Parts: sequence; C-alpha cells; structure tokens
Amino acid sequence: RETLAKKPAFRSAFRKRCCLIPATGFYEWQQTPAGKQPHHIHRPDNSLFAFAGLWEHWERETESIYSCTIVTTAANPLMQPVHQRMSVIIAAQDYRSWLDKNTNQEDLHSILDRDGYRQLQLTPISTRVNNPAHNDPGILKAVSLAMDDMA
Repeated sequence: RETLAKKPAFRSAFRKRCCLIPATGFYEWQQTPAGKQPHHIHRPDNSLFAFAGLWEHWERETESIYSCTIVTTAANPLMQPVHQRMSVIIAAQDYRSWLDKNTNQEDLHSILDRDGYRQLQLTPISTRVNNPAHNDPGILKAVSLAMDDMA
C-alpha cells in the first residue's frame, strides 16, 4: 500500500485499474514455539467481503495476458500477533469509489487507510489445512490453543 503510487509495477494500475477480489475468508500462519499455527480469518457470519486489488493487461505477440494482485499493508493490532503484513479489505461503502477510475489518489489512499478488519475474527484451525488433499469443510473447524503455544 505504501508504494502503490510510486513503484512502476503498480503506479498505472493504481490510477486506472483497481478491482475487488471477493472472499469469505483467508488463512494466515502464526509462528509459535510448537510450530506454525494456521488461522482462518473471516466474518463471524462467514459473509462476503472484498480485498483491494489491482489488475493489469499486456499484449504479447498474439497473446493477451491479464494479472492481478492483492494490495497489502502493515498489520493492524488484530493481525500483528500472526503476521507483520496483511491484505487490505475495502469496506462495502467504498466499493464504488475504489472501482471508479476518476477517484483521485488521495481518496484512494484514504480508502486503503480504513480498517476493514474491524468486523473480522481470527479462528485457530487444524494443520489439516496445510495439505491440499484435505478439501472439506472440516479444515475450518476451530481448535483450542494452549497458552504456551501462543507465546
């Protein structure tokens, strides 16, 4: 987030090609004395939210290439115990402004500064999530953590 308007890789997309990347949750791993503990970050009701994204398009010979990225920023107090960076979540009331090509950069930065994490919770889950063969709702089941695991 801090370098979007400056870095050549993002500068043009930040001015003209903002997008929303929908999700109902995501995973982050916290380093603990017992190993890496996965967390499911989501709304209490598991409803949809959107990450701040940028997209790009290139033409190469006869090929069109599209790519996108999720904007990240320094972690807020909720995420700091788990990771030093976090993806930016856009509040629903800001979707239209984020997507509007005419929104000025100052307003875009203001949207990125809002804390879309206030409505989210971290749920410790089983390390089953680490294996792609486990593709079932059971991977989202909350687990209890011992206090020594969190130190």
